Parts: sequence; C-alpha cells; structure tokens
Amino acid sequence: MSGTAYDNVGAVPDEGALRAAIRQKVEAAGTSFYWAMRLLPSDRRNGMYAVYAFCREVDDIADDLAAPPAAKIAALGGWHAEIDALYAGRPRHLVACALREPVMRYALRRNDFHAVIDGMEMDAAGDIRAPDLATLDLYCGRVAAAVGHLSVHVFGDAREAAHSVADSLGRALQLTNILRDLEEDAERGRLYLPRELLEAHRIAPTAEPLAVLRHPALPAVCRDLAAIAERHFGEADAAMARCSRRAMRPAALMAAFYHAILAGMQRADWREPAQRIRLSKAQKLRLVLRHGLV
Repeated sequence: MSGTAYDNVGAVPDEGALRAAIRQKVEAAGTSFYWAMRLLPSDRRNGMYAVYAFCREVDDIADDLAAPPAAKIAALGGWHAEIDALYAGRPRHLVACALREPVMRYALRRNDFHAVIDGMEMDAAGDIRAPDLATLDLYCGRVAAAVGHLSVHVFGDAREAAHSVADSLGRALQLTNILRDLEEDAERGRLYLPRELLEAHRIAPTAEPLAVLRHPALPAVCRDLAAIAERHFGEADAAMARCSRRAMRPAALMAAFYHAILAGMQRADWREPAQRIRLSKAQKLRLVLRHGLV
C-alpha cells in the first residue's frame, strides 16, 4: 500500500498535524474540487479533504504506469484491508487516520469506500478498452458515484434525494472526464468510449485507442456519450431540488463547472481530441459567485 503507515497509535500525528498533512495533499493536487470544498464550514471541509485524499491514494495506484497489474491489485487489496481496519478502530495509514473523525461524525458508509477501490481495481487489472455500456455504468458508479455518496454525508444531507444526486452527478462528472481525457487515456492504452456507440458509428471497438481517436466518426460517438452525460446532469438537477440547498452548494458548483466544460467540448465537437477544454479563472469565479453564494 502506498503512502505512510504507522505501527502504533502513539506514532499517529495529532488531529491538527493530520489535517495539515491532508490539506497539503489536496492543495498540491490542484483539483477543481478544491473550489467546491472551500464552500464548506471548516469541519466539513476537513472531512472532504480526507475523502479526496483517499481517492487520490487509490487512483494513483491504479494509474501507476511502472507497476504491473498484480502489484497494483495487491496494493489496492491493502486498501480494502485498511478500510476494514479503519472501521475496526485501528487505522494505520496517514489518510485512513485522517478519515477516523469524518467517518464517525458524518456516518460515512464502509461499502462506499470499498466501491471506490473496486472501481480502481477495474483500471488496475488491465487497460479498459471499449467496455459495453453496462460495464461503463458500473465503472462510473464505483469511481465517481460512490465518492458522491460519501460526499453528501459530509455536505450535510444524507437523505434519499441526496444519494440520487450522488448517483446521477457522479456519472455525469465521470463521463465528462472521459470525454475530456480521450487523448491522455489513449496514450495509456485506455479507451472508455462504449462499444455499442463505436459500433453504431462503424468504428471497430477492437481498434487501438489512438486509432479510434483519429477516426472521422469520433465526434458522432462523443456526441452520443455527451447526450448520456446531459441526461445524468438533468437527473442530478431534479434530485438536487429536493435536497437542502445550502448543503448541496458544493455539488451544485461542481455540476456547474463540469457542465460548462461539457458545453465547451460540445462546441469544439471533438475535432481535436488532444485539445483539453478548461475553464478560465474568470469563468470559475462567475460560477462560484452564482452557485456558491445562494
């Protein structure tokens, strides 16, 4: 298992040192989620920092190009064991120690942590190439929606509607990421575009990922996948209307950020897959003012 582990409780830093270490990890990652986390009160923000740090730990394992699949699966198995140790009151890893307080305070569900690791194992076991729609949905549910389920507890609304937001928004964000990172993923040998959409536009799902990105029908495939993402954004918005508006401010901001990125990709129409659509600081500020202060 990557990162820092401690041999006994006495070696674990105090809460202040833990929070500082985790905050440093999050800030160093430069994630766009940082803007949304800043909307939270300090205790909830620290809880989200710990959840995000966990996600980074397991994602880094899955994305390690130097490690063979067996080593990555073993490291992720170590994280399954660490999550069970956390819930037994015996965490050893720095990030798991930082999760102790939010797990208790916000009733974070053990199975959601395991689901995130399960999703990373899908990446670690081998390069994902043209999964069917059901497998892609399972993957999105694990690596993104499960994080959303943890997040809504920290945000302060754990009702059924909030979990519906997690299910739909998590999928919308992950599909947007897939459409944005086509070139980066292809260079790693990965292709998350579903085989049904590829076949519908006469692209062989067995083709090399970089070859798929050069196919003239690629924009049509991406438009179809974007339509699925749009449906999830709409479902998340409808569910959010049934939630605490204040609690869901971070979720609303992330939805606005990613929906704007998706709109930018739709305008560019995936004519240059290597072009990475980004929001300017001015665009982000406008969205923060619109969704973060209401």
